[in-house]
Amino acid sequence: MESVNEYYSAIQLRSDRWSALREAADALCRATNEREKIKLRQKSQALFDSLAVIEPYWAFPGMHTFDYLRRLFEHGSFEDLAYSVHRVMRALTTGAYRRRHIPIDRDSTEIDENDDEAMLTPEARALTKPYFEVLIVDDVNEQQERWLKTNMHKMRREEDPFHYEAVVVASLEDALIAVLFNHNIQAMVVRPGLNLRSEMNMPLLKRYLAGAGGQEEFRDIEPQNYGPELCRLVARVRPELDAYLVTERSVEDIAGLDLGICRRVFYNQEDFMELHLNILRGVQARYKTPFFTALKNYSKQPTGVFHAMPISRGKSITRSHWIQDMGAFYGPNIFLAETSATSGGLDSLLEPHGPIKEAQELAARAFGSKQTFFATNGTSTCNKIVVQALVRPGDIVLVDRDCHKSHHYGMVLAGAQVSYLDSYPLNEYSMYGAVPIHEIKERLLQYKREGKLDRVRMLLLTNCTFDGIVYNVERVMEECLAIKPDLIFLWDEAWFGFARFNPTYRHRTAMNAANTLRAKLKTDEHRAAWEKQKAKLEDADDEKLVKTRLLPPPTARVRVYACQSTHKTLTALRQGSMIHVNDQDFKGQVEQSFHEAYMTHTSTSPNYQIIASLDVGRRQVELEGYEFVQRQIEAAMSMRRAIGTHPLLQKYFKVLTAGDMIPDKHRDSNVTAYYDAEQGWAEIWDAWERDEFVLDATRVTLAVGGTGWDGDTFKNQVLMDRYGIQINKTSRNTVLFMTNIGTTRSSVAYLIEVLVEIAKSLDDLNDDASKMERMAFDRRVKSLMEDLPPLPDFSRFHDAFRFDPGTPEGDIRSAFFLAYDEDACDYLEIGDALQKRLEGGEEIVSASFIIPYPPGFPILVPGQLISKEILAFMRALDVNEIHGYRPDLGLRVFTPESLAKLADQQPKQAAE
Repeated sequence: MESVNEYYSAIQLRSDRWSALREAADALCRATNEREKIKLRQKSQALFDSLAVIEPYWAFPGMHTFDYLRRLFEHGSFEDLAYSVHRVMRALTTGAYRRRHIPIDRDSTEIDENDDEAMLTPEARALTKPYFEVLIVDDVNEQQERWLKTNMHKMRREEDPFHYEAVVVASLEDALIAVLFNHNIQAMVVRPGLNLRSEMNMPLLKRYLAGAGGQEEFRDIEPQNYGPELCRLVARVRPELDAYLVTERSVEDIAGLDLGICRRVFYNQEDFMELHLNILRGVQARYKTPFFTALKNYSKQPTGVFHAMPISRGKSITRSHWIQDMGAFYGPNIFLAETSATSGGLDSLLEPHGPIKEAQELAARAFGSKQTFFATNGTSTCNKIVVQALVRPGDIVLVDRDCHKSHHYGMVLAGAQVSYLDSYPLNEYSMYGAVPIHEIKERLLQYKREGKLDRVRMLLLTNCTFDGIVYNVERVMEECLAIKPDLIFLWDEAWFGFARFNPTYRHRTAMNAANTLRAKLKTDEHRAAWEKQKAKLEDADDEKLVKTRLLPPPTARVRVYACQSTHKTLTALRQGSMIHVNDQDFKGQVEQSFHEAYMTHTSTSPNYQIIASLDVGRRQVELEGYEFVQRQIEAAMSMRRAIGTHPLLQKYFKVLTAGDMIPDKHRDSNVTAYYDAEQGWAEIWDAWERDEFVLDATRVTLAVGGTGWDGDTFKNQVLMDRYGIQINKTSRNTVLFMTNIGTTRSSVAYLIEVLVEIAKSLDDLNDDASKMERMAFDRRVKSLMEDLPPLPDFSRFHDAFRFDPGTPEGDIRSAFFLAYDEDACDYLEIGDALQKRLEGGEEIVSASFIIPYPPGFPILVPGQLISKEILAFMRALDVNEIHGYRPDLGLRVFTPESLAKLADQQPKQAAE
């Protein structure tokens, strides 16, 4: 039997242990050899012992059933055991236990073999009551536990919208393990009689408890404070849960304590009906979807359509003789739910006051923001809205150079003076990492030296990057605010919306870091630490400031924005995105300008189906986001382990680790890989707590240069054309596999099978290759793995687009619109002639954005000098798609005359 160290999570371990027990029980039924029976009994005993420390945290099958199965095993009733274990395993796999009672006795008359939830129609599944589990924390004996469960079971009513089962644990430590382990738990009842420590003894559970979310060691707390302390600790790891505290203490004693997620306190009473109603109401608060519900109700109403949408109510389709296939494909509801935004009957996205407003407020609660705004045309538009709302012409904005192109266009629209920051390069894999904190601090200190810090308005960074590099968000904001206390932060979290719903990932999200920072700045401890550091650094030079981890002043303003592509990582229709705001000055300084920017970029005819999907997607993550994200991470971890330990795959592929993608100096934890064949799983939580950058485990970057195919060819001609596997991102020698909340273990297994088949075909090809063919293959591999052009840094803006040569910001807007003048531009071919001109010292300036796919970000922006390094990189590119470049004409550049004319106008503009 595999060691628990082979498993990333206890959830995977549980599933595989039940599967193994089913196989062992079946084998015991068939075994005739006594020696074989002894081995199978020993294996089964070990599986029972392993499951015995896991099952107490789940309501199904429950310890009563588990003990029954163990008695069957001990009495040698192997056929009954095999049957019962099969029933349990099938119910766990299909989720049938969530809908109805599952009898496991062979003599039961309630057997329904058609219990596979996947076989039910969507309509049938929608009619079933959602199921969840309630955790009761109380040190009780078996008889008292039955009494508790029986009393809660008696409270059930036919009209209840949900149904639940109870799980009882005895200690604070067990309760934390349960909420981290059992994703079915939606509410917790904490009673007076609980202990501190668990009696369970399993390394994986202890590791899970110690690590998830950076869980701190338990402090010395008084027994009477165990309940409130538990509520506070659970709030850190699963803030979406509801807690109910039953206490014998007075109101005065409880009032001053941090009760975390506690929704209500019950004093010295056993009012089970009141508790039952509160539990249902708490879950209902997360289950409600104001806009989706309003849209469903609208679709059922009879209306007369006299507005400008013929497709509304489906009339233009049902009356058609030629597009009936469209109606058959989509079904009637999508058309019944269509209407004009100005016709009434539903809320307006531009001026929400009803169900859309309420849906956005619920989203703000779910994602930890102060305000949340829905968008129906993607995060590209969200980025432009935020930039336009916050940046005025002439403001300096520090921007991650390899951010999404929408940010660059946003700078053009806002008239920002752009100061580009360079990420560290990963030349070996033709990709960039992220911007180190020392570079950001150096740039801010440069503006401070030049007396221009007051003009620096915003820092804009991508978290996490497409390739999975995640910032230490709280540290970045702390250190930047120490230099400029009113700096605004825009975090592009297009690919990180799921992170809120995992305790390890959550504290590296913008909204969580903003809330943590706001609370920290108010504490006496922080004020004392800041005053001490201020005195110590009073005469410090910039070099020392860069090397010191700076603390922000208590008066710093926390002003944070995050844009998320909900549709990319959670359940929402394409282009469904959200803007999350946590800005202390939003109401006083930004609200009006934000409203205008939102009006500028948002359609007056937003897609109601997208809005409804955002509403439902929020419901899903509040109720099962923890489960889905955990499974997503597990799938990626399984993929890493399978590829990294397969001897054939290692010949041609390599899973890039944190050590490959993050330089040592940015990893204080020294964690280099999440999985090692000898050591098992690394304690990644320490890295997520301490390191400047970490690697998002859900993104598996695979180096494929060893196959002789470049990333683009491997993506399109191999994965897609041959095997139907779709991916988004490649570099010259890598492909990126992203797991999501819909990824299954079967999907991972199929991918591994495909990679093994590819590796075998390459082995066969090389075995039969001639000497010359082998040499050609080796040359291709060498060109992809060794002969790689270094990634160029941002050169600089031409002086014609800079008002102050002492600092690097440039007027990208002027350059962008100058390119509208055909007489101001020319085209130059990329070749030796251009190389010689650059080597001769001539300044050649790009007139357009040049964006190769991959990597998908601008290597040139309007107004930027073309450097020898950039030209070399472009000449080495072998991708088919380069936005802004005309192969028939060449690079679009500004003429020397247009630049000289613009330079002559600068003194006048500066004077004005």
